[in-house]
Amino acid sequence: MNSAPSRNYSVRLFAVVFSLIVASAVFGQANVTAVLQSPQERKPAPSFTLQDSAGKTVSLENFRGRVVLLDFWATWCHGCKTEIPYFSDFERRYAGKGLTVIGVSQDSDGWKVVKPYIRKASIPYRIVLGNDAMAQKYGIENMPVTLLIDRQGRIAATYVGVVDRGNTQTNLEAMLSQP
Repeated sequence: MNSAPSRNYSVRLFAVVFSLIVASAVFGQANVTAVLQSPQERKPAPSFTLQDSAGKTVSLENFRGRVVLLDFWATWCHGCKTEIPYFSDFERRYAGKGLTVIGVSQDSDGWKVVKPYIRKASIPYRIVLGNDAMAQKYGIENMPVTLLIDRQGRIAATYVGVVDRGNTQTNLEAMLSQP
């Protein structure tokens, strides 16, 4: 029996699967899920003090007692743009239950590109300008990166890539139900 046709089929199948994986990574990132860490495993979120789009000082410490969704994003990041409507919905839906959403823009052009984008996208939550020091503290190398921070200021979940909306909502609801 000749194994060449079988080998050719395997090579073609591999090429198709590989192409689909590459296309998915380039054109439509797969949505990522995260499992909430147990409270004993959670590490404190690094502190920060930055200015928001209204010129007010925002410190992570000011949100103790609330669940914080901290999103590192940029106006040029396609995956980031996919998530903003999710986070806007979460802010509207859960703010009264103890959620605060903070977007950390990593745009190098600063407010001149971020403020128009905030208006255009009707972002209802706080946006601050990040910096290299903050990105380094949080280990941000790519975007989007989203962290869920518990009421005690500890990182409960980390999403590297476009979040899975349902998974993020489930994790937020679980965190919001805890004191």
